[in-house]
Amino acid sequence: MSWLAVTDGYEVTLDSGKVLCRNASGKVLRSLPPRIRDHSVTLGLRQLAEWLGRHETQCRIEVERWMVRSLPVPATLLAELWPDEAWRTTLADLVVAPLDDAGHWDPDEVGLLRDAGPDGIGVVNLDGESVRLTADRVLIPHPVLLADLDDLREFAADLDVRQSVGQLFRETWVRPADLPPERTNISEYSDGKFEQLRHLLGRATSLGYPVRGGYAVCRIFEAGQQIEARYWVGADDPSYETETGDLVFTNPEGRTLPLAQVGPVAWSEGMRMAAVLYAGRVVPTNEEEK
Repeated sequence: MSWLAVTDGYEVTLDSGKVLCRNASGKVLRSLPPRIRDHSVTLGLRQLAEWLGRHETQCRIEVERWMVRSLPVPATLLAELWPDEAWRTTLADLVVAPLDDAGHWDPDEVGLLRDAGPDGIGVVNLDGESVRLTADRVLIPHPVLLADLDDLREFAADLDVRQSVGQLFRETWVRPADLPPERTNISEYSDGKFEQLRHLLGRATSLGYPVRGGYAVCRIFEAGQQIEARYWVGADDPSYETETGDLVFTNPEGRTLPLAQVGPVAWSEGMRMAAVLYAGRVVPTNEEEK
């Protein structure tokens, strides 16, 4: 943005979320002079920087929600959002796929999002060709649904792609095909010890997982159905020691589902939640193990 006059020949501007100041000779100063810090123009720029930061965060949260919930995104919406730098930075280089009238998509037609406008969605496909999608809606597929995920990761690495929203390099877990039909729980991330429950609660909150009734939860919408992954973290006094428990999946009525009925996205996101929370456990040293 342009430089704004403050006082005594000083001017301020906003650059990458930071307020900069230059003197009358045009030299950019390392820090803001005391007389400039509390000026109304400087305060206005700081407030703008805070708002832009919140806006960028909200853009990332919303786009990640589209991906995790496999929500169809209208092409007209992308065209309207694209001029906004925060939205454009969040959306650029995500893998997208055109949806047909029935809501289906072809894994062979995916590409990296490069542009969105009235004439369609611009992508770069795996052949390195720039093409425009004319579909009315597109999907931002969850990486576990991408059959050519390894090829796409290699392609993105060759192009030095940096995705604002973790998609291609998001950790994924694939549900085993030989699960017993009656099994309902996963104990792989059980028995993780934390010195205080509040440590685990704080970790869950910071990673975006609400805690209800002693469970960290992750809600997923897949194939038109709402599924909730629940990972036991404890329900005692926050100052007490706690251990993690099993991971289960429930339907909207709260009934625990057999693992064989859990879809690929719900499975991957539930396992991801359990893994990142379990990673914060107290790991005993060799002496303690003895």
